[in-house]
Amino acid sequence: MKEKARNIFWFFGIFAIVVMLCTFDMDYNELWKNLRRAGIWLPAVIFLWVFIYYLNAWAWYVIICDGKSGKVPFRQVYKLTISGFALNYATPVGLMGGEPYRIMELSSYVGGSKATSSVILYAMMHIFSHFWFWLVSAVLYVLFEPMNWGVGILLAVVVAFCSLAIYFFMKGYRNGMAVRALNWLSHVPFVKKWAKRFCVEKKDTLERIDAQIAELHKQRKCTFYISLGLEFSARIVGCLEVYFILNILTADVSFLACILIMAFTSLFANLFFFSPMQLGAREGGFVLATGGLAIPGAFGIYTGLIARVRELFWIMIGVLLMKVGNCKNEKKNE
Repeated sequence: MKEKARNIFWFFGIFAIVVMLCTFDMDYNELWKNLRRAGIWLPAVIFLWVFIYYLNAWAWYVIICDGKSGKVPFRQVYKLTISGFALNYATPVGLMGGEPYRIMELSSYVGGSKATSSVILYAMMHIFSHFWFWLVSAVLYVLFEPMNWGVGILLAVVVAFCSLAIYFFMKGYRNGMAVRALNWLSHVPFVKKWAKRFCVEKKDTLERIDAQIAELHKQRKCTFYISLGLEFSARIVGCLEVYFILNILTADVSFLACILIMAFTSLFANLFFFSPMQLGAREGGFVLATGGLAIPGAFGIYTGLIARVRELFWIMIGVLLMKVGNCKNEKKNE
């Protein structure tokens, strides 16, 4: 059963690669010219994600171990981080491929309950750090960029939205979120029967997961804030990608501008969470963000192109890591 699930996840990754190769909005000769134009900055952008994924993996590893000697090797957490994000790129509504895969692989080390709670906690932390990133970026815009009424209203909406989301996340951390999420799903068409049945059958497990979620914030505050700090740092380091790409085109760009571009682009792209790989949404976000900072929109298109190539590269790495893991498991079973 586990091997069948692994193969399904692997095929999702292959599907993502095929879709991305077929959806570049330019012919491959022009694509190759743009990649050659990037020069040394292209490998710099790709290599940067080695460190970003390291921060992501560390944030998750802190939650899994909580200051104790880890039963899971860090290299395994790092591998699951990369392959999990690769699967998330392939599936609509995010978190629908990578998280079940991580739970399945991690459960052989720490058990199903601990694996589920740690993956849910990390997914919550990953999303939680985004709201903080957007909120801080809105404040930075107010402090350092020229304002008008239109921008002021938009920023007020962003601040209100992020503040409300942070409030609900903190409430979820205090009281747990697994039971509430399943109760909410029990009112959603197509999945409500499954959700109700799952709530009844797995009631004790869900309550135990909620207890572990609440414990992280109430009794393990150090772990909570270290993980949040690492995830937020990953957001800031990720802005270097935009800085590297824009430096191919112009030397007249600040790192602050790159933070604001990345914040708006990620917020805009996440509004289209239902789209696999956020096709078109991220590119549109880059164009709008660069235009809003008086940077030519063509720079935003080029930034989106290089970011998409980097994404494709790391999806391929993630799928390869999944396949290597599948082969090792098959040899063990022989």
